[in-house]
Amino acid sequence: MRLGLNVGYWGASPVDNVALAQEADRLGFHSVWTAEAYGSDAVSPLVWLAAKTEKINVGTAIMQMTARVPAMTAATAMTIDLLTQGRMLVGIGASGPQVVEGWHGVPYGKPVTRAREYVEIMRTIWKREQPLEFHGEHYDIPCKGGTGLGKPLKSIIHPFRNSIPIYLAAVGPKNVALAAEIADGWLPIFFSPERVPVYREWLDEGFAKAGTAKDLANFDIAPTVHIVMGDDVAACRNQIKPQLALYIGGMGAKGKNFYYDIACRYGYQEAADKIQEFYLTGKKMEAIGAVPDALVDEVALCGPKERIAERLAAWKTCGITTMICGTSDINTLRTIAELAI
Repeated sequence: MRLGLNVGYWGASPVDNVALAQEADRLGFHSVWTAEAYGSDAVSPLVWLAAKTEKINVGTAIMQMTARVPAMTAATAMTIDLLTQGRMLVGIGASGPQVVEGWHGVPYGKPVTRAREYVEIMRTIWKREQPLEFHGEHYDIPCKGGTGLGKPLKSIIHPFRNSIPIYLAAVGPKNVALAAEIADGWLPIFFSPERVPVYREWLDEGFAKAGTAKDLANFDIAPTVHIVMGDDVAACRNQIKPQLALYIGGMGAKGKNFYYDIACRYGYQEAADKIQEFYLTGKKMEAIGAVPDALVDEVALCGPKERIAERLAAWKTCGITTMICGTSDINTLRTIAELAI
């Protein structure tokens, strides 16, 4: 099991994660990842960290597909890949209707169809075998209905690699199966090593559709696992609960919240209902208080070093290939490196 570092997206103020990324680089971590929601973008901080590190791979977890046309994401990825001499990892995802339509101002559409078209377009651009021409449900290149002057084009630059690794952020059955079918890796959120059977059927379905010898041996499952070290386990858990409450309760609406669905899949529907009801009625503290300790322990690592070492065993043996650490504490980073590498 390799280690990664997720520095996430900024809150209200910019965060300088250079020292953290450099320490991960020194410790032999596989990758450092940035994210975006509706504030800081994923690309700018990633390039900054890439320039300040030497060997560690740099990835986006995630770039929102609806925020960028696939040709732009392909261009961004191959530019960073050239600048870093082959360290780029392209993590993309659909986000959710709340952000897509409320922030980017575009229809949410069909996320599985969009992702399939997106990946095909990016790979065509990187291969540079012919000018880009694609006519799908979401993307029409060259587009019809414009000036009529558009023509198929081929990238001016030659990529450092003509096949940059692509990771899909996926939650539901169809998206997870699609990741296994067309991507090089999967970026799960709120992954639990105790719930691998929940996902295994979907992954196997995707591998079967790939039509090659694709399986878990050549596919990177890379969940972000939030880690809070400290002597007081309850206090550590309380640092994780606000994020779980936000996503389960507030990142979507009733009937359309992918993170609520995860909690239900894991057997926490009663708690998820309470969290969502509290959050959507403005009772955020009550929503945080409704997050079960057991759910926190399934998806995160909390407590003193000895407890984290004990619980880390399940992550090492559950079949994931890269554990991306969600922490901003450099001592926690060093401890995980000691325990896991």
